[in-house]
Amino acid sequence: MTFIGLALALLIGLSLGMLGGGGSILTVPIFVYVVGIDPKPAIAMSLAVVSATAAVGALSHWREGNVSLRTAAFFAPFAMAGTYGGARLSEYFSGAAQLTLFAVVMLAASVLMLRGRRETEGVAGQASASRLLAVGLLGLAVGVLTGLVGVGGGFLIVPALVLLARVPMKLAVGTSLLVIALNAASGFWGYLGLVEVRWGFMAGFTAVAIAGILAGTRLVRHVPAAALRRAFGYFLIAMALLILWQNRGVFLTREARAPADRAVREVAAVAPTDARPRTPRVGASG
Repeated sequence: MTFIGLALALLIGLSLGMLGGGGSILTVPIFVYVVGIDPKPAIAMSLAVVSATAAVGALSHWREGNVSLRTAAFFAPFAMAGTYGGARLSEYFSGAAQLTLFAVVMLAASVLMLRGRRETEGVAGQASASRLLAVGLLGLAVGVLTGLVGVGGGFLIVPALVLLARVPMKLAVGTSLLVIALNAASGFWGYLGLVEVRWGFMAGFTAVAIAGILAGTRLVRHVPAAALRRAFGYFLIAMALLILWQNRGVFLTREARAPADRAVREVAAVAPTDARPRTPRVGASG
């Protein structure tokens, strides 16, 4: 399964290179359902992968002049604090609850992917103090979500930068990648000591994904990006629904779980009696 996981890392990289984002959201389900890693370590390790792949993308955008270091310097501390807090907060969530929240986020991301990216430009001028406060609070909220479910949150960061911070779209995309790289790294740091990390596999997975990104950027000219984005969006919906179904126990009420709990208690009560060795009777001495 490890080999299959590494092969899928290449596909994640290719999708990132050709679509410009979204592919890393598959890291958690690959870690959990293909490689067999428990949900909490999978989310932690996915943050390291997201951080590294976003850093590669941010570097590419920075070379083209599409990264605002000033905006990132304002937004990133809020997001990093939220991500670290979300990682520490994950200790109070079950793995199934985190996967369920992850599936909901995946559904939201897939809907936005199917709608396509709107090239809305930020309005020229300085953002007001209230708008900057809203950007900071949203960065904090996105950070908590990132720490809990292991996704970058670019589909929330980009609109915040465009609509609230008045950053042009191209600049917002590149800047969001830098923010994602920083806050995902902060989240991974928050998980250290809470989960066991498979360092060797994680490093290999990340390296293969980055190689896929570099290959994808070369292939993008030969692939219809719109059709690929739609297909990927529908695939994400199917994957999210599957994760929700497999973790449906999170939604069951106490009454719905009562019959199963009662059956477990009955089996536990009967098993020790049946399993207890019988002591032979000792006849009275005459």
